Amino acid sequence: MAQTDQNDPYGVLGVAKTATDDEIKKAYRKLARELHPDLTGGDTAKSERFKAVSAAYDLLRDAERRRRFDAGEIDASGQERPQRQYYRSHAEADPSQRYEFSGDFDDLGDIFARAFRDRSGPGGPGSGGFGGAGFDRVPLRGRDLHFHLEVSFLDALTGAGKTVTLPESGTLEIKIPPGIEDGQTLRLSGKGGPGANGGPPGDALVRVSVRPDPVFTRDGDDVTMELPISIDEAVLGASVEIPVPGGRVKLKVPPNSSSGRVMRLRGKGVARRTGTAGDLRVTLRIVLPEAEDPSLADAVRTWRAAHVYDPRAGWEGAR
Repeated sequence: MAQTDQNDPYGVLGVAKTATDDEIKKAYRKLARELHPDLTGGDTAKSERFKAVSAAYDLLRDAERRRRFDAGEIDASGQERPQRQYYRSHAEADPSQRYEFSGDFDDLGDIFARAFRDRSGPGGPGSGGFGGAGFDRVPLRGRDLHFHLEVSFLDALTGAGKTVTLPESGTLEIKIPPGIEDGQTLRLSGKGGPGANGGPPGDALVRVSVRPDPVFTRDGDDVTMELPISIDEAVLGASVEIPVPGGRVKLKVPPNSSSGRVMRLRGKGVARRTGTAGDLRVTLRIVLPEAEDPSLADAVRTWRAAHVYDPRAGWEGAR
């Protein structure tokens, strides 16, 4: 297999630069199903490729970051190009810990505006400004710092604690609340830049991206998934072990179940602030054997010869 240029997120996902958001998402989900570590039995090469695919998708799914990449303002890892005056850092070792840091500082206009407000306040010009109790004593609030954190679908669903290593030493403890949505921003009061002259520190603003899952999708407060079943399980019924957020359970497939039938598991969906949770909706999908089975074909022919059965009876498309 030819090596993919890791500096080209479009190439990593196998899409054109003109690809739509839906095409990019579809390509990612297909690759995630092929490469996700939970599904590849610890294959190191596939795990590394999954990290590259996740990083590429994370960049291209964000309209603003995609625009900036296309314009040459940031590189494939999301870092600023040299001509920009911002600093961005990515923790590439673990996509779930990836973040970006924007270290812009208070501009001079803001500082001078505060100084002059102080100088013209009670007590007149002599009480503030640049003399006496002047400019260097004006309390200034610290700068808000902006971060980007990518979390797994299940961590977003059930909540998690994350520790982010800051680019200039130190760490930031982030608590992901259960049920957080993709694109939400968490505000950590007092965790931003330090204040000056006794002013309070700024806040840390953490924008959370939720990585799509190869099995589950979110629909409001519900979680949905497809469950492949065999033809005998569909006809005779079965007890099938399935994954659910936070573990695994046995699902009873009733006899005579058609493809498309939806089974609902109450309370296995998205956690709500009220302490309740949405549901897990499982859509059954009948999967036939890959290889043609003569005995199965004979059994069906025998059954068809003895029964009158029209699956399209009453179907609007039959008119």
